[in-house]
Amino acid sequence: MMEARRQVAGNQNARPPFPLQVWGVLGADALSAVGSGLTLPFLVVYLHSVRGLDLGTAGAATATLALAGLVGNPLGGLWADRYGPRAVLALGWATAGAGALLLATVSNEWQAFAGASVTGLGAALAWPALDTLLAEVVPEGRRSSVFALRHATMNAGMAVGGLLAAVVAHVGRPSTFVSLYVLDAVSFFLAVPLLWVARRRLPHTTGPGQQTIDLEGEGTIADRAGGYRRIIRDGLFLRVWLLIALLVAVGFAQFNAAFPTLAVSAHVSTAVVGLAFAANTVTVTASQLLVLRATRGKRRTSALVVLCALWACAWMLVLAGRDTGHNTGAVLFILAATVFGLGETLFAPVLPALVNDIAPRALRGRYNGASAFAYTAGYAIGPAAAGLLLQRGLDLLLLAGLVVACATAAVLAVKLRRRLPPTVDLIDPPAPDTSTESTTPVPAHQ
Repeated sequence: MMEARRQVAGNQNARPPFPLQVWGVLGADALSAVGSGLTLPFLVVYLHSVRGLDLGTAGAATATLALAGLVGNPLGGLWADRYGPRAVLALGWATAGAGALLLATVSNEWQAFAGASVTGLGAALAWPALDTLLAEVVPEGRRSSVFALRHATMNAGMAVGGLLAAVVAHVGRPSTFVSLYVLDAVSFFLAVPLLWVARRRLPHTTGPGQQTIDLEGEGTIADRAGGYRRIIRDGLFLRVWLLIALLVAVGFAQFNAAFPTLAVSAHVSTAVVGLAFAANTVTVTASQLLVLRATRGKRRTSALVVLCALWACAWMLVLAGRDTGHNTGAVLFILAATVFGLGETLFAPVLPALVNDIAPRALRGRYNGASAFAYTAGYAIGPAAAGLLLQRGLDLLLLAGLVVACATAAVLAVKLRRRLPPTVDLIDPPAPDTSTESTTPVPAHQ
């Protein structure tokens, strides 16, 4: 009897490996992430210290990377529905590569803005297309897994790029920065052909009696009535959209913008800040799949509540770190970055997969475009609010506000649970057990 139970459990947890084309897409994304890791952390430094632009201009040019998302995100989603996500993803990466080459040859202000705008537009086009493609090359019950894996491989790629840049870049040798941007462009250009690794149409159904879907975007359903207007009227998606924007604004955006500023104001050295970011990356890369395995079959909304608790804890550790001595403060800031990374591992398998599970097939690209726009909004609003408070010395108010916002997001997640079908609220539920099905042949229909 015990052996039979173990066999049943094994059958329920057994999951076939992802097909080669999934790994081709993930590998291409990781390669592009290596290029981004080479350059993104150094753009302001490059434009100011190497190309001689004043700090205000360098910062404004860098901001256009995000501003391009206001156009690129909805456009990328629209085109992914119309022309297929693979083609739009290739176009986005090729555009980002062209932008990186423009940045490599910057000599004046307009070239800096042009290069940053083209790079940002390419990344913004690629974002919803990549999410749409990943959602379509795996069965519906594996979407949390593929988005979690993508988050881990992307972080690994960014970490590799950042380490290479730290070794190569030198402000006194402009040619080293030019090399980084050329390599960034090459990473995007090389990623494009990887999208066609083992390219094939996979039979994919979302339920009994539903028709096979063409995963390459060719011959997709013609009826896309409503478009973005329909999305705006989708109350369930708007709740998810608000949750994404809020979590990005109080989480990712603040970690990248406010966290280093708070650390430096607490007299924590820049080396410790670098260690904190490294600890965050290592945590995400090492624990993402372990967290996915531990949460498989659990409620997505419960995972979001845990995420909010972890991020609130991380900001409280930052609050404690700013009021202690140098050594203790350094430890607390590194610990905060690690706890924040654990929260990230719960974000990746939940919200991107949830967006694709509630999206109609014919509008999936546009749902991902609207979702990417939520990230863009969060990244714009979060640092702006933090900057206003930090400029006035209101560090304590900022951190208290972040903790309260995390609690608010947890409440929104609980309320979202009431609107979700039970099966949609599960993280990659176990595969159905077929071990007890009868093996008796069914007579042919006479």
